[in-house]
Amino acid sequence: MYYDNKINSLKQIFGTDEICLRKDTLVVRSKAYPVIDDVVILSEPGKYTEKVKKHLGVKSASGSNAGFSKEVQDTFGKEWAKYSEILPSHKEEFAQYFDIVDIESLRGRRVCDLGCGIGRFSYFLKDVCREIMLVDFSDAVFEARKNMSEAEHCLFFMGDISDLPFSAHYADFLFCLGVLHHLPGNALDEVRKLKSSSPRILVYLYYALDNKVFYFKWILAGVTLLRRGLSKSRSGFLRDLIPPLAARFVYFPLVLLGKLFERFQMSGLVPLYDSYRGKGIKRIEQDVYDRFFTPIEQRFERKDIMCLEDTFDSVIVSDDVPYWHFLCQSAVVPAMAGGTA
Repeated sequence: MYYDNKINSLKQIFGTDEICLRKDTLVVRSKAYPVIDDVVILSEPGKYTEKVKKHLGVKSASGSNAGFSKEVQDTFGKEWAKYSEILPSHKEEFAQYFDIVDIESLRGRRVCDLGCGIGRFSYFLKDVCREIMLVDFSDAVFEARKNMSEAEHCLFFMGDISDLPFSAHYADFLFCLGVLHHLPGNALDEVRKLKSSSPRILVYLYYALDNKVFYFKWILAGVTLLRRGLSKSRSGFLRDLIPPLAARFVYFPLVLLGKLFERFQMSGLVPLYDSYRGKGIKRIEQDVYDRFFTPIEQRFERKDIMCLEDTFDSVIVSDDVPYWHFLCQSAVVPAMAGGTA
């Protein structure tokens, strides 16, 4: 099995020596977790995706879904199945998100990609980290497994990222980019909960356009109404039609307009330009899908993020795109994850 040589790592991650591998099953403290295509299914039966239920031969699954959105889970599973390729623009985005992280400090460490999607950021850490944990609550984690197929030091988990059965301080470094603002609970509170998972946490939450001119918020209000309507639609036709149309006839023209305004140092007046300049159509399409078909969206101002100083020893906010990604740090660095300096 894929995890035969990862038993020690699993013991550290779950915080117990009571680990046993059986055929297609990982047993932790007598609790059995199915393993499907090298992905350990941590989700309770009530949170199984249709793919998992089909694989396990489960027609219906009971269980508590409090604080869990099945709609968000299904949306992201479909999104990443449709946009499953690692693109050149993902490398540029990785550099933008990790601008406040010393990449060399991750060498020899265990890193957790929480809400990994297709693993588009872990992909650029695979030659740096000693170990990478990729966690997602949707079928996207199976796409991540494919994209990371050449990296033998990865561990894949499907589970609700706000309710994982891992030990405290299971990772040396954790990043969660573009995920928590789609969950039912307050995203800042979810960040606070992550303090027990790792001493360093890199996060991106949708920002509230607090550094933009006033009419950006008016546009956002209109777009939000449109999103609320579209996200209720289960139409595959709309989900196939709207992303390419919006990318080509709304987003891309605004990028071109931004380039024109940049000559006069006025590009900040053009919506979407900061975020999408230099990105290809396929990458923009994926963001359109994410933006308009996800039912839950939270947004935060820079001052909201700085309130996290009530929990962490330091909060470093980047002033560069994407606004406002930030790094939360705790002074005490536990040795639980077993990394080497």
